[in-house]
Amino acid sequence: MSLKVYLAGPEVFLANAREQLDRKIALTRAAGLIPLAPGDLAIPPQPTKRQLGHAISAVDESMMDNADAIIANLTPYHGLSADTGTCFELGYMCARGKLAYGYTNVAAPMRERAVAHYGGDVHHGSDGRLRGADGLMIEDVDMADNLMMQGGIERRGGALIVHDAAPDRLYTDTTAFEHCLELLAERAGLR
Repeated sequence: MSLKVYLAGPEVFLANAREQLDRKIALTRAAGLIPLAPGDLAIPPQPTKRQLGHAISAVDESMMDNADAIIANLTPYHGLSADTGTCFELGYMCARGKLAYGYTNVAAPMRERAVAHYGGDVHHGSDGRLRGADGLMIEDVDMADNLMMQGGIERRGGALIVHDAAPDRLYTDTTAFEHCLELLAERAGLR
């Protein structure tokens, strides 16, 4: 049985989005899996930008409803953590009981990235928790990203693959993505 896999990530925002999506689609098919990729379907013109946003959201949710699994690119995007749309998609799929895998092309764990965000100006509060200069707690749970995302994947039997990609290839290096494909194909009995 071949699984339909929703390919989530910020690739849709790249200047070469179509090229990168096509590459991931081809790799997914080569693994014996059926790719469902945002950006694959044409969205009919809409009267307003907000209505266009709603149309894209509806198409993506429909694709996720039809998928058996998700591979989420959790490489930090516009900040310390994964793309927020990808986070929504991962949560949506986990809530629906779908198979979940993810990857990041940044090897530094969330804690290390947060400390760097504060320029090292962190301290342990009176509660013993690591806090930034603004008093906000920094997650310190030895995970690659927010504990809900990695925990959601791992508690469902999936894996979050961490890879240290070259800075100029953060969103195009498919090493960790390919590892996710191998694990998912193995789980589906295709290997």
